[in-house]
Amino acid sequence: MKSNQVLENRTVSPAFVEKERKRRRMKESLTGYAMISPWLIGFFGLVIGPMIYSFILSFTDYDMLSAPKWAGFSNYIELFTNDPRFLKALKATFTFVAIAVPLKLAFSLFLALLFNTGRKGSGLFTTIYYVPSIIGGSVAISVVWRQLFGRDGAANTILDSMGLDTISFFGNANAAMSILILLIVWQFGAPMIIFLAGLRQIPQDLYEAASVDGAGTIRKFIKVTIPMLTPIIFFNLVMEMIAGFMTFTQAFLVTGGGPRDSTLFYAVYLYEVAFEFLNMGYASAMAWILLVIIGAFTLLIFKSSNLWVHYD
Repeated sequence: MKSNQVLENRTVSPAFVEKERKRRRMKESLTGYAMISPWLIGFFGLVIGPMIYSFILSFTDYDMLSAPKWAGFSNYIELFTNDPRFLKALKATFTFVAIAVPLKLAFSLFLALLFNTGRKGSGLFTTIYYVPSIIGGSVAISVVWRQLFGRDGAANTILDSMGLDTISFFGNANAAMSILILLIVWQFGAPMIIFLAGLRQIPQDLYEAASVDGAGTIRKFIKVTIPMLTPIIFFNLVMEMIAGFMTFTQAFLVTGGGPRDSTLFYAVYLYEVAFEFLNMGYASAMAWILLVIIGAFTLLIFKSSNLWVHYD
């Protein structure tokens, strides 16, 4: 009887209740961490750990065959003062991103507008048009693209059949860059799907109100569609910009960085330095410079979003 009274007093005690609440919260937290532990192990073991190690390596001279030797800031100084290929890689990458990303977003939005009709079969065509984004970045497609624009490829065969001069796509700097841009724009599926989802969230009342005010199709697009899509444009712009700076497979397999390093993208040069020249310390410094560049552009886009992104 006495023990029951003590238990009852403990049950109604505020201190006991608070202790039980904390214990329950701790148990829930531990359960949650246990559930996500595989992701945490992968994140710290495969992302954070290698990042920290590469940052340390960027200050060393390391050829992967012998122990790293401390070199201070020499890798960074060498990059900016005595490496013309590094500057060429920056120029090629900036040119590619400045042209390919806007073209890809514009083409994706154009197709999203075409598919936003609600007509029968539009879902099937949307799925079909999404396929290039699934396979476009693969090694197989890059090899096919190289054959397509080779000296005896389909592109030159068509030009020859029309009585036009054939083009050395891989011997001309502008042509080589153009086919890489075309390949990236061809992979429009992912941003197209996101644009399409955004278009279907725009209230039809806005278009009806614009029609009452006498607005035509173009004016509706400029005054209604674009402002309402700015959050989607912002998201796609950030994602495609990051992907553009890290483009590797297409340039490595299609053009190999040529001709004369005109398509030597940053990721391609980083790969050459690390795995062909076995200069992992130098490559690590390049990787961190790329991270800073991407971070700076992402920050710039975020800071400018207050001027053109509308969430209301």
